[in-house]
Amino acid sequence: MFRLTRPLFNAVKRTTGITGLNVHPNPLPELAKTYKSTLDVLANIPETSVYRQGVEALTRHKLNIVESAKGDVAAVEQKLNEGQIEQSLDVASDELSLASKMLEWKAWEPLVEKPEPGQWEYAGQQTTASSS
Repeated sequence: MFRLTRPLFNAVKRTTGITGLNVHPNPLPELAKTYKSTLDVLANIPETSVYRQGVEALTRHKLNIVESAKGDVAAVEQKLNEGQIEQSLDVASDELSLASKMLEWKAWEPLVEKPEPGQWEYAGQQTTASSS
């Protein structure tokens, strides 16, 4: 029978300490896969889209952190600065979901209807629908 010694037993993460957020058995490959899936979805959005530009840059940066960590979860957690690795997985899957929805919504296309006069006026500044 295999018995864990106390140091080994303490090294195995048993809980995230966050209700509803379970420990992932192999988080780094899953995180890299999610980032790559997000980049694949973003490739279908026009390069001129501000959403694509921002999310693609951030996702590539995070993917580089994961790939350069050589399996060191603690280093990834520290460099991503998003809390525990499971929280980073949660954020990544939410971004993947949003990217899919943005592709479906085609948010980069012009408005179907012209906005009402003053609709794009905030704090006394006049803007147009295309610049907001």
